[in-house]
Parts: sequence; structure tokens; C-alpha cells
Amino acid sequence: MSAELQHYWLFLDDQHRQIEQLIAGLPPEALNWRPMEGEGEATNSLAVLVTHTLGAERFWVAEVFGGQSLSRDRDAEFRVSGLDAAALRADLAWTGSLLRAVLTGTPAERLETSVTARERTVTRRWAVLHALEHTALHLGHMQLTAQLWRAARRP
Repeated sequence: MSAELQHYWLFLDDQHRQIEQLIAGLPPEALNWRPMEGEGEATNSLAVLVTHTLGAERFWVAEVFGGQSLSRDRDAEFRVSGLDAAALRADLAWTGSLLRAVLTGTPAERLETSVTARERTVTRRWAVLHALEHTALHLGHMQLTAQLWRAARRP
């Protein structure tokens, strides 16, 4: 693995560890709670945020960057409910293994090659960096959601 791809992997792995620490010990009620219910202004639960984040990582890293053919149902990521920490940890572990294999198995020379994703042409490097950025954004959402859940439970 090139030094650049190694750095990308280490960043993703660190974000996964932060997500795992965040959800550890939280009951299903917390993982499936939404700060704002309803349509339009509704927010996502921790379970939705984790599921969507990992789905996006698999899309951008495994499919777009790595050329693997996975079937993603993006809309279904936003409908998940009733998940517990064990299910989310299993998804984190599986996605982490997949991304590590893709990143370690790809020569650095492919980073500058172009691919088409969602009707636009990007480099493979852009696809990985976009996954990193997207994961970091949603990790922040997860942290805020967990803080709001804890605050709502205080007497």
C-alpha cells in the first residue's frame, strides 16, 4: 500500500473507532432516537447516521475507487430502525475490512485515473477523499445526536 493510501486507511480506521466508541454501551432506544421527529425538518437517528455513513463509504471507496460491484439502496439507509450496537459494530467491522482490502489492493498509480460516478467524472483520489470528508461530517452529526439524547434524559 502506498504511503498516501495508508494515510487514507488510517484516517478511516480512526473515524470507525470513534464511531464504535460513541455507540458502545448505548441502548437501542438511544441508537434509534431522533432529536426532531416528523417530515421535512426531521433529523436522523444514530443508527441511520451510522448505516448511511458506511453505505456511502462502501459506495465511494469500494465501488467508485475500487471498481467493485456492490448493490446499495441509499434510501433504505434512511429507513433503518430497531438496530442495536452489536448490529452497528458488525457493519463497522465488515465495512472496515472491505475498505482496507480495497485500499491495500490498489496501486497508487490508479489514484489519478478518472471514473464516472453519479453522472460526473472524478478521480479515484477524489472519491476516497470525498468518503473521508463525508464520514467526518456525519461523525460530527453522530456526536451531537448522542449529546442531545443524553441531555434529553437528564432530570
